Amino acid sequence: MSDNSKRDKKKRPKRKINWSEYNEGLVRRGEMLFDSGFLQNWRAELKKMNEGKEGPHYRYPNSLISLLATVHAYLLPYRQLEGFLRMMSKYVKKLKEVVPDFTTIWWRVERMKINLDPKIDPEKDNIVIAVDSTGIKVTNRGEWILDKWKNKRIRKGFIKIHVAVDIKTKKIVSMSITKEDVHDGKMLKELVDDVSKRYNIKKVMADGGYDSKNNFRHLEEMKIIPAIKVRRNSSVKNNAKCVPRKLSVIQQLKDLKRWKKRHGYGMRWMAETAFSSIKRTFGEYVSSVKWNSIVNELMLKASIYNLFMDKMTT
Repeated sequence: MSDNSKRDKKKRPKRKINWSEYNEGLVRRGEMLFDSGFLQNWRAELKKMNEGKEGPHYRYPNSLISLLATVHAYLLPYRQLEGFLRMMSKYVKKLKEVVPDFTTIWWRVERMKINLDPKIDPEKDNIVIAVDSTGIKVTNRGEWILDKWKNKRIRKGFIKIHVAVDIKTKKIVSMSITKEDVHDGKMLKELVDDVSKRYNIKKVMADGGYDSKNNFRHLEEMKIIPAIKVRRNSSVKNNAKCVPRKLSVIQQLKDLKRWKKRHGYGMRWMAETAFSSIKRTFGEYVSSVKWNSIVNELMLKASIYNLFMDKMTT
């Protein structure tokens, strides 16, 4: 290490952490997850849910199912959830004699409509989004079998999560789940189109996996600034019919550091931050087996992540 680098390291101020505030923030997360709406509006919510419903009426309000889905995403399988409710019923009168069994809980949770609900003010300003993807294991069991028996025929594979993250609030504003063979670049259009239905997008940041003429053209049509890192072997000659990519190639080949600073490209890591938070909180795998259940489980975890980010920014 050179003397200059040693001096720079000494000059850097140490990051001061208010541990009491940090700990209180983590404690408050538990409070956020407990929605007491099912206690206060049980009858009114059920009455609204059962209006015009054909067949058997619902016996449990959606607010209760949402609470159980959150507990399930964090810790408890469905059978243990039934036991969790049995204990609650000893202290909550409304739960006595109407405790749902684990099959009912599973059926209702599987049919929940999950809303990411990022709660961003669309009129305040145009948002800048970072687009990226990550892999999620289907189950831990598959990894154990691979290591134990060396049998690749039973390989479980993995799921890919594609997200668009608002770099200012760190919230996930759009999310799509695909299988492992779907290329990242093909998902940019879908994510951008989904976000543009609710917000005005100023700029899109993405790594080299999203570098394609089609993506640059699509962003140009939507009047969105492309902050996409082009491949190292990119050539100006091959971009005659795609002016936005041609300009980006010229700028990056000339001075990549300057291009990154101009676009604030370092903020693209907000997407990586979202992935890291979700994996540290919920683990790097899904417990569901069926495809619809996998999608529902991952969407639920992303919505809980957004809830935490919402409380941190307010």
